[in-house]
Amino acid sequence: MGKQFIAVVQCHLVKQRCSGYLCERAFHHRLGGFERYPTDAPLRSMHLTCGGCCGRPVQRKLANLLKQIRKREGIEKDQVVVHLSSCITKDNHHGPPCPHLEYLETLIGKLGLDIVRDTTLSPRSEHLRGEGVYAGGPQE
Repeated sequence: MGKQFIAVVQCHLVKQRCSGYLCERAFHHRLGGFERYPTDAPLRSMHLTCGGCCGRPVQRKLANLLKQIRKREGIEKDQVVVHLSSCITKDNHHGPPCPHLEYLETLIGKLGLDIVRDTTLSPRSEHLRGEGVYAGGPQE
């Protein structure tokens, strides 16, 4: 069976000023990092933060999520995917990519969960990456 549940992990610091609207919109309309999922798929999503630098709380949060959705809904971990939001994975107006990105992926990987980088991809930010203003453009 395919994915049934998407856990979107957002930067704790960014989330203090960002509503997460663009990530939710990208999920709802299957844009950016969510293009891989069909629009008619019955997917659910949950948005949570990494828990703050260095991100260690994310493992406990996701372990609790796995326990609860298996117990209450029969959703197994192979039906769950974690999307690391673009505020964690990309250089953008919020700031540089998370300095703990690889550590977050290691922690999540220990739970046996699939990980996808990115959520929303702003056309303006992609343009600035292309011009080399933000890291991750053609110069790199």
